[in-house]
Amino acid sequence: MLQDTKLVALRRLNATFIHNFVTNDVVSHSAIIHPRFLCIMPDGSRMYRADYLAYWATGFDPEVITYWDYRDERIEIFDSVALVSAATCYTRRNGDIARSGMTFYTDTYILEDDKWLCIQAQLTALQPEQFPPDDTVVRRYHRGKLKEQV
Repeated sequence: MLQDTKLVALRRLNATFIHNFVTNDVVSHSAIIHPRFLCIMPDGSRMYRADYLAYWATGFDPEVITYWDYRDERIEIFDSVALVSAATCYTRRNGDIARSGMTFYTDTYILEDDKWLCIQAQLTALQPEQFPPDDTVVRRYHRGKLKEQV
């Protein structure tokens, strides 16, 4: 697989990964994560594949998460391993109170039989001084609906 082809495939996978979360699409998501997948949550806890996919089914509620984007996407390829990272920006509502923030993620992919599979996702809560700027937004969602492509 050529380097440019790999980059295009990984950008598409990252968009799919995010879209799967916003749409609670467990079937599509299961197809792009490795059987031995592990997620490291912002608090340092580990979530293995089965629990992760169970969470994925209801993790995004458009009435609670009213805004979602991903930004500052960076992809590094090392032969058959790739690191895909970006920040997600969100607004979460709890009753009348809205809270915004950002989380940085790094997803590690391996290339097996000409197919990229995510083997690990690691999430880190960002402090405001680390927030990437709005001009790095790749895609935006409002109440679970994809808005203009940036």
